[in-house]
Amino acid sequence: MWTRPCIESLEKDLEEEGVQNVTVKTVTFTGTQNGVRIKSWARPSNGFVKNVIFQHIGMVNVQNPIVIDQNYCPGQENCPGQVSGVKVSDVIYEDIHGTSASEVAVKFDCSSTNPCSGIKIQDVKLSYRNKAPQSLCTNAGGMASGFVMPASCL
Repeated sequence: MWTRPCIESLEKDLEEEGVQNVTVKTVTFTGTQNGVRIKSWARPSNGFVKNVIFQHIGMVNVQNPIVIDQNYCPGQENCPGQVSGVKVSDVIYEDIHGTSASEVAVKFDCSSTNPCSGIKIQDVKLSYRNKAPQSLCTNAGGMASGFVMPASCL
């Protein structure tokens, strides 16, 4: 069983191919640090992530259920003060439900020079300790439809 449907460590090198046309569906995460995540280093790059669908996903006590992190810089080494060159676009989150282990259940932390675009959230219902969690967006654009909890920040 695949337990880490994440698109990550993009932009470790300047010249990287992009990631496109990926679908992850019918997965349940239980007690994991991350659910569905797209992560890129905070460095210049010509890479991209586009046309990604996360669909029919269950979350049970997941620390970070929905994440786009374009400012990844572990230990603040080799990337402080830099921004991601990876372009993230056309990502769909559909029918994602369950529980978050943290107050922030949806976090889109996108690049200031390459903002995320075309992000769509539809029919997402996540809770934190039997109440609505938070969503945080930085440099992210898109839309929400259907029932969405936490309230969309797009």
